[in-house]
Formats: sequence, C-alpha cells, structure tokens
Amino acid sequence: MRSLQDDKLLGYCAKIDNKVPKEKNNFKEYTMILTTTPNIENHQIVDYLGIVTGSAYDSSYSSNGKKMSFTDMFSMAKYREMYTLGLEGIKEKAFQNLKENALKLGANAVVGIQIDVEPLANSSTLLVSITGTAVKVK
Repeated sequence: MRSLQDDKLLGYCAKIDNKVPKEKNNFKEYTMILTTTPNIENHQIVDYLGIVTGSAYDSSYSSNGKKMSFTDMFSMAKYREMYTLGLEGIKEKAFQNLKENALKLGANAVVGIQIDVEPLANSSTLLVSITGTAVKVK
C-alpha cells in the first residue's frame, strides 16, 4: 500500500472533476491529472497532444526570499531545512509551468512525467526539469 508521501514522489497525481473551471484572482483554475504512469486508471486517453516540459531554477539555499546566512550553512539541520524548502519551491514552479504548457495544447492530463533535478556547476543553484506527455482523457 502506498503512502501519501509516495504519491507526492510519484507525480503529484490529482483527481479530475469535469466541472466548469473555478475563478481565482481573475485566472481560470483547471483541475489536471499529473502522473508518472503511462495511463490513468478509470480514465480513457482519447488524444495524445505532444510532449510538454516545465522547468525552473533558483538558489537552493533560499526559501520564500529568505537567504541562508554563512553560519547557517555549517548547521546541518538548518542547511537541510532551507535546501528542502528551496527545492520544493522550485519543483512547484516547474509543475506550474508544465501545467500551463499542457493547457496551451488543450490537455486535461499529463502522463509519463519524469522529474530531473540538476545542480548547476560551481554555484548553489538547482535546475528542475519536468517532462511528460499531454493528453486528453475522458
């Protein structure tokens, strides 16, 4: 049996509801299925729309605009906390970019998602790249 943490790692799979988009801050918000699997249980893929990507990069030592101090870098607990929070923020930006690119193609799901996290050489910057296949499901 998979835990919620496993589901987070396996692609932030969200449930889809075939309702009218919700308005939020003058933007339409769509529910979209994002999964690492090649198909979606209880849904039929009716059209493959193409490969979509989402990427984001930022300093891995910052979270919510708050930079880590030089002395905090020697505290492993503080370092890990800031690094983790920074990475989560970068991943969220990359997923938002992926969803926007899929919506531009008219997709309501992305399957086969792969996540790549790369540190840029000689810096404290991480690059997160997410790739998947945009599809229409019913």
